[in-house]
Amino acid sequence: MTATTRTSRLARLRTLTLTGIATTGAAAAALTLMPSPAQAAEATQVNASSVVTAASHDSRTAYQGKTGYANNLDGWIKQSLKVMKAKGIPGSYEGLKRNIMRESGGNPNAQNNWDVNAKKGTPSKGLLQVIDPTFKAYHVSGTAHSVTDPVANITAAANYAAHRYGSIDNVNSAY
Repeated sequence: MTATTRTSRLARLRTLTLTGIATTGAAAAALTLMPSPAQAAEATQVNASSVVTAASHDSRTAYQGKTGYANNLDGWIKQSLKVMKAKGIPGSYEGLKRNIMRESGGNPNAQNNWDVNAKKGTPSKGLLQVIDPTFKAYHVSGTAHSVTDPVANITAAANYAAHRYGSIDNVNSAY
């Protein structure tokens, strides 16, 4: 093997390695539902008619009590889908469940205390691992004002995903 061939192969290997590291880093950075400063600014500039906004009161009673839904993952997803349908937020049962199982394993009290968001003081929380600023920006009226409330968490995350990706159904990896 000549020195030129060896040098060429090493250069190619370095390029592939750096590309792999950059790709892995980008995936890790997108691990949670966190808008960048530009996205957060964009969210405030979005056409007001396209964003589902929060009510000024706590509306937990809108879906608690005798709703006919089970107090489990299946029931929370179905409740969220009802609110989403009423507010025009796209998404399916399958898309929500797939993302929930990947993000929290179905645990509404899951909290990530080790990623970059947690190190900055804003851990990801709930079924779809939403951080507080994202929850506040994409909260949907008719749901509780608590990021760990299962239906509020699912619905806010689906609202965020609709604005960022078109639908929660289009999210197939950490986002």
